[in-house]
Amino acid sequence: MKRSEKARKIQAILDRLYPQPPMPLLHGDPFTLLVAVVLSAQTTDARVNLVTPELFRRAPTPEAMARLTEAEILGFIRTCGLAPAKAKNIRRLSELLLERHGGQVPNDMAALEALPGVGHKTASVVMVQAFGVPAFPVDTHIHRLAARWGLSDGTSVEKTEADLKALWPPEAWSRLHLQIIYFGREHCPARGHDPKVCPICSWAGVKTRLAAEARARAAARVAASE
Repeated sequence: MKRSEKARKIQAILDRLYPQPPMPLLHGDPFTLLVAVVLSAQTTDARVNLVTPELFRRAPTPEAMARLTEAEILGFIRTCGLAPAKAKNIRRLSELLLERHGGQVPNDMAALEALPGVGHKTASVVMVQAFGVPAFPVDTHIHRLAARWGLSDGTSVEKTEADLKALWPPEAWSRLHLQIIYFGREHCPARGHDPKVCPICSWAGVKTRLAAEARARAAARVAASE
């Protein structure tokens, strides 16, 4: 099956399972989204959603966040992974939003990536979720499943992003980004996964396909020897 055909079939399955996938991180505006995504690195969304309500009640804007000390921010986010570095980055990016952007989150990928703690994936999430600019953020779930399904070779996150963007139209990127994340969590985990019962891996999985081809070759050898 060609990649393009496989991609269309996968999209149909994902649209059926997750017709309107919600953004999993609690937020109210571009700034709180930016902070939540920064916090989500090496931390579950569920953990982030536990700590951000109190943080955002105390500091819902860049101005309020910049007035907090690193220690105060750390007190709210201590249970998140890499909390000390994140506290430092959140305070500094809040200061820079005030200094460079008038207290607003910029609608610009390069400007976002120039902020502390904001990499390409984080900037992509903000661009697509806060501003509706087409982007395809690739997290660990998406990178893993794209390789598992044979949509990309898994050599790098950058390659996966380029391959997926080439397979699907820009207007579908935002929805697919979230759909694949939910699918990876609920149907296609990294460990303890049975591809035979997976709605996608059962027919699209690279290992499944290779195993089927091996069985076919073995059967052909048996038939030829009879």
